[in-house]
Amino acid sequence: MERKYIFVTGGVVSSLGKGIISASIGKLLQARGYKVTIQKFDPYINIDPGTLNPYEHGECYVTEDGFETDLDLGHYERFTGIHTTRNNSITTGRIYKTVIDRERHGDYLGKTIQVVPHITDEIKRRMLREDEPEEQLDFVITEVGGTIGDIESAPFMEAIRQLRWQLGRNAVCVHLTYVPYLKAADELKTKPTQHSVKELQGMGIQPDILVLRTERHLDDSMRMKVASFCNVDLECVVQSEDMPSIYEVPVSMQKQGLDAAIMRKIGIPVGETPAMKGWHAFLAKQRNATREVHIGLVGKYDLQDAYKSIRESLNLAGIYNDVKAKLHFVNSEEITKQNVAEKLQGLQGIVVCPGFGQRGIEGKIIAAEYTRENDIPTFGICLGMQMMVIEFARNILGYKDANSSEMDEKTPHNVIDMMEEQKNITQMGGTMRLGAYECELLKGSRVYEAYGEETLIKERHRHRYEFNNKYQEEFEKNGMKCVGINPAANLVEIVEIPEKRWYIGTQFHPEYSSTVLNPHPLFMSFVKACTL
Repeated sequence: MERKYIFVTGGVVSSLGKGIISASIGKLLQARGYKVTIQKFDPYINIDPGTLNPYEHGECYVTEDGFETDLDLGHYERFTGIHTTRNNSITTGRIYKTVIDRERHGDYLGKTIQVVPHITDEIKRRMLREDEPEEQLDFVITEVGGTIGDIESAPFMEAIRQLRWQLGRNAVCVHLTYVPYLKAADELKTKPTQHSVKELQGMGIQPDILVLRTERHLDDSMRMKVASFCNVDLECVVQSEDMPSIYEVPVSMQKQGLDAAIMRKIGIPVGETPAMKGWHAFLAKQRNATREVHIGLVGKYDLQDAYKSIRESLNLAGIYNDVKAKLHFVNSEEITKQNVAEKLQGLQGIVVCPGFGQRGIEGKIIAAEYTRENDIPTFGICLGMQMMVIEFARNILGYKDANSSEMDEKTPHNVIDMMEEQKNITQMGGTMRLGAYECELLKGSRVYEAYGEETLIKERHRHRYEFNNKYQEEFEKNGMKCVGINPAANLVEIVEIPEKRWYIGTQFHPEYSSTVLNPHPLFMSFVKACTL
């Protein structure tokens, strides 16, 4: 089959859920037996989101090949189980940098470099995934960030317009818009959608399918009105209502025939509707999980998207443990020795969250001490694991001035130190230890049991600092075991205190590889411990 391309754009307002719709389309096409990838094109000029504050852009998601990307790639992977790469996340910054580097190299033979055709040609090349000619793909789904009418997204729209002509029936445009409800008038309004489609048409793009984001159910007359005003078939106008969970969205889209509409537009026989038994079994477990487990997220970013993958990993692990994970953010900047018991009261487990920098770390250390002393299940991730190590050094080994050299360069007990290969790096972006690395597990350890008695695992990283191995013997003698080691660099990846119910820290980010149908074993083990 000739490769097909689906472009997903958004109108009216941002944050409508283009990533969820793109992931849902990918899941539905996968269920029909097609090989799919999903890529995100972001109009901002940063090379990648790696240097962005989480308040600006939510969490930074890391691919297996070590690229810092948009959090939507997390949705793509969780829904579909595909492994994205650096070629699935493109920004305006990367596009321009590639074109400028080629110009400096003399590749354009003295021509004047312009947005059209040079920038748009580079966008098209990446949309067609020409860098990966060996890929065996049936569908490439491309989500374009931002909103129609944004100045910065204009070159992406022009590239899509050109590709629609070039690809003919092998390309489909799905446009996601918003239908607001006016409470005073008790009416749903379609005018913003009409204006959004008109703007898209003004750019030379006629959407094939409209997905209407709404908080209220739209009846057929409302859908017919949108169809007739926007030149779209009625069967190609579907609604995306608020759902109890984002994981209900693919089923809702399937019921409304979104995947069938795409296939008809492309000219592929629709065939039978896939049963998606595994997905429905997961949703049934989700609906039946009524017992609650209360877990605290100890961190400094009071923003849902800052710890998106951790939240979803905990939710998924809860469902598979037949419980509903109720997550409570605990601001680590506000934790003191005096109030820690009150702040963590009622929590059955805590996650000491990742991050960078000095702000909020003392609160994380106090929280780790309290949960260790009171035997509350504790999961430290990246910086969270490092804070557990520092706490242990201060309060068990007796090094009151123990610290990370990230926070205090002059600490005499740098139990966390900068990695040797990081010491001469001056650039910030994309220079950390990134991507998937191997880790050898100690037989008989809790993590060894959690992973199903595997001895060699592979997990994703995003850090510059590491456990200082010169303290390893002392830590182990006093009860904190180094149970996961990178075989190539002898880097300590996992620490645990075996005598506790569940007290484990990982230098890597297990949340990046937890999916709907394959929840991560460490999150499964942690949530189970919280329920006992």
